[in-house]
Amino acid sequence: MSTVHEGAAPGKQQQVREQLETLIAGLVPGEPLPAERDLARELGVARMTLRRVVDGLVDDQRLIRRRGAGTFVAGAKVTQRLAATSFSADMRARGMRPGSRTIEARRFPAGMMLAGLLDVPPQTDVLYVRRLRLADDEPMAVEDLHVPATVAPGLTGEDLEGTSFYDLLAERYGDPVVSGTQTVEPALVNPDVADLLGVEAGSPVFLFERTSRVRSGGVAEFVRSTYRGDRYRIVVDIFPPDPAS
Repeated sequence: MSTVHEGAAPGKQQQVREQLETLIAGLVPGEPLPAERDLARELGVARMTLRRVVDGLVDDQRLIRRRGAGTFVAGAKVTQRLAATSFSADMRARGMRPGSRTIEARRFPAGMMLAGLLDVPPQTDVLYVRRLRLADDEPMAVEDLHVPATVAPGLTGEDLEGTSFYDLLAERYGDPVVSGTQTVEPALVNPDVADLLGVEAGSPVFLFERTSRVRSGGVAEFVRSTYRGDRYRIVVDIFPPDPAS
């Protein structure tokens, strides 16, 4: 098969894309594509042409590039409807196995800003835990959790290893989460979080910030979570306003 040179026509690029989509359909999420040189030779196109097509599939989140490792098939996105559910409950509802790994845990007195978010006096003891949240053993999110000691005395980072914080509040402390306020915005991931998520620095992510209250009335948490944009999708149910009376 003859090789098409760098100025390949759009029709040829579309043909290559269709061939790659057929290849992707036969692979499982996380499986690597063949090396670029081998794939270009197999498809009979110049490497620059192949790279443009792969770039498009990466932009469409069909493929994922991992620096120094190669290009991999992207997994299906997990859909979330905005609700006051824990990460673990949300993943179980999607038919996925939730998990978590504690990366860092420490205690410190709350400053003015954090104390305001947690609705506690300044200098209140706060547990900070960074966790890598997993879905079917694959990184889904990095979570930075802040918990006032007044709500969960004695809680440690080890307690949260592989466990739902909301489940602990309900089962150990008898004080379940009953409400919360959450914001979400698109962002670009910074290098340290990108390493944990297994994506390139600057990749698109969703940034969630949430405060939740327990039944006794206190704020249970301030949490900032960074979700992979290539694995996560948000769905919001909308309804028309009530007609004017």
